[in-house]
Amino acid sequence: MQFNWEDGFEISVRVEDDGSVVISANEEGLRSLADHLNALADEAAGDHFHLDEYNSLEEGSAELIVEKTE
Repeated sequence: MQFNWEDGFEISVRVEDDGSVVISANEEGLRSLADHLNALADEAAGDHFHLDEYNSLEEGSAELIVEKTE
């Protein structure tokens, strides 16, 4: 799976007390995330990607796992 990152992207993920998940991103971050989702759409069921504060997300972000289903 090939991912493209827009220069200057910023993405953060947080989990609220009520369990809701908030993804916040600037324009470049939203375009990058959209590219990731489009790439994943072409893959097999069960394929997935992980993002966290050590891999592309802003410091303090919760881990984000996106998986394709059938």
